[in-house]
Amino acid sequence: MGLCGTSALGLLGGCGAIGGEPALPPAGTIGKAAFLAPLSGPQSSVGQMMRAAASLGGNDIGPGAEVAVYDSGGSEEQAVAAAQAAVAGGAQMLLGPLLSGQSRAVAAAVGRVPVVALTNDSTVAGGNLFVFGITPLQSARAVIGFAATRGKRRVGVVVPSTAFGQLHAAAAAAVGAGVGASVLAPVVTDTAAGLVDRLRSDGTLPDAVYLPVVGGAFTEQAAVLKAAGIQILGSDQWSAIIPYRTPALLDAWFAAPDPIRYEAFALAFEEQSGGEAGVLAGLAFDAVEMARLLGRLGQQNRAGLLRDGGFDGVLGPYRFTEGGQCDRALAVLGVQQGATVLIGATGA
Repeated sequence: MGLCGTSALGLLGGCGAIGGEPALPPAGTIGKAAFLAPLSGPQSSVGQMMRAAASLGGNDIGPGAEVAVYDSGGSEEQAVAAAQAAVAGGAQMLLGPLLSGQSRAVAAAVGRVPVVALTNDSTVAGGNLFVFGITPLQSARAVIGFAATRGKRRVGVVVPSTAFGQLHAAAAAAVGAGVGASVLAPVVTDTAAGLVDRLRSDGTLPDAVYLPVVGGAFTEQAAVLKAAGIQILGSDQWSAIIPYRTPALLDAWFAAPDPIRYEAFALAFEEQSGGEAGVLAGLAFDAVEMARLLGRLGQQNRAGLLRDGGFDGVLGPYRFTEGGQCDRALAVLGVQQGATVLIGATGA
């Protein structure tokens, strides 16, 4: 969207050019979209943060606005009711909801209206449903691909015994050959006990180990890998923690949005809302700016989402595919003493 201006909020206000557009056409007889955020229910604090991001830079998000916010609640029924109300009110495109189950239900309920869901579950994509969240596949492609360029081509994978762990393991396996890496069969475990022995194949350890899921035995597993001298790799999930505060993650590499590009947005978000911007805040802002652009161009439809030039956002450049997936460029960050630093990037 082109960042311009001098103050943090000025960096965002009055901009909006995406994917090479010089500027948004003026408001007038334009398209309308709806943003479905969980303003009530168990995810309400996340929803309020997303609403703050959607209104950043002075965007009107009230009834009748270019992009109006609706409460998707915490259930599929609430999300469907919000989506139907939005479409009845003239919305030509839906942004959100956040959860995969809600996203499937909404897409089924609104016919051909495009649904740009903020879920990171790539398995729900297809038809009128586009997945906008940062997916396990995007993270794996970025960091495992970067590792291969640094000579770390034999990669182990350690994930917990959860559905989310399985998604990350499958993503790592899917990207291996394409980025010049040999990805070993995953070690599925909820403990650090015996981890190094389980990673040995033909008596040798892998060049690097992908540890994508934060939580559970994550810290203990990282400590065991660090002690064994193995290069540790991580996913965008690491953005939710402060990696350099975990000694075992020193010198690790992980996938994340480009911090240089993201900094102006994070400062503006903090200035306006008083809160800290996370990845979901960036997704919310990027989705709203994309919908505003397509609305003013009269392209709030499937063809508009699939535009050749793709889009540019605070989380980096991206484009949608025919199958409803999102090809997204991510950076690779290195964990150093007291900081994380940009060491690589991938193209969308």
